[in-house]
Amino acid sequence: TIRQKMIKIDRPILRIPNLAIHLQTAKEREAFAVNKEDDLSPILAMAVKDSLTGGSTDDDSTKDEWQKKQEPLLVQMLAAELGVETEDILDFELNLFDVQTASLGGLHSEFVHSARLDNLASCFLSLRGLIDHVKGGGVQNDEDISMIAMFDHEEVGSSSATGAGSPIIGEAVKRINHALGAGADSPILYDRAIQRSLVLSVDQAHAVHPNYASKHEKNHGPVMNGGMVIKRNANQRYATNGVTGLIIRQLAKNAGLPPIQEFVVRNDCGCGSTIGPVISTATGMRAIDMGCPQLSMHSIRETMGVKDLTHGLALFTAFFSDFSAIDSKIEE
Repeated sequence: TIRQKMIKIDRPILRIPNLAIHLQTAKEREAFAVNKEDDLSPILAMAVKDSLTGGSTDDDSTKDEWQKKQEPLLVQMLAAELGVETEDILDFELNLFDVQTASLGGLHSEFVHSARLDNLASCFLSLRGLIDHVKGGGVQNDEDISMIAMFDHEEVGSSSATGAGSPIIGEAVKRINHALGAGADSPILYDRAIQRSLVLSVDQAHAVHPNYASKHEKNHGPVMNGGMVIKRNANQRYATNGVTGLIIRQLAKNAGLPPIQEFVVRNDCGCGSTIGPVISTATGMRAIDMGCPQLSMHSIRETMGVKDLTHGLALFTAFFSDFSAIDSKIEE
């Protein structure tokens, strides 16, 4: 039997140190750049340890070719964490992450400083909102299906079996229809379910940076702690349109939240993209791109407003409970 196991090690096993500034020329400092192949190899341990302990005692004769190519110390550590023998490990997929915990910052503790706010903040808020919706009895009164989906590989294009470009969402709707006996033999009912659905593609949003305010279109610069942000782009990098934007603004208004902020990138600046257009293209579902405003997106340490966590949770809760009532008022 071959078993799969998850592993998470919450201590600083590896580090990628920079070259000391004293060892760089003035030209190198000015043209600071990182070569992904040469400059990003993490340090695991001191090689001198083998000479102090008599070297490795592993018998390579029992290993297959894959095992022989792995770092023995890494495999030994994984085996110890998993409670197995080294030869029991047949393959692995590992990722590095910052193990520093989140912290509050600012004079009034109004900021959250943390790694991976993009996009674990939205994952947490959506899950918490759905849990609260269920605990509050919302499911018993629902005429719709409330669900959340968290995909892999958003930052590298979403084109994978577990990414947003996969058939996961469409297949989930089909299975739900069949389970409820609605549309099992009628593709038309399935199509109607798709057309009535709305996807909230909730990634983080770029807040105005006080040192680089010119990077934002001057009339569409969201600020931290100012409420949720709708993202728009005429080149369809975001999925928001007039109707989906209206629905979210009305949800926020009904819930007593601050007016929804808007993000539009300058015409001479790129903006990135999200899974909103990817899901809409794959399924035909309506979608909107939005999120909590933050600074330093994709940095090892990101920053967002404390209040926006509250705003985000309230908006998710309102969406699960009130979406149908608002959507039904919009003429087709």
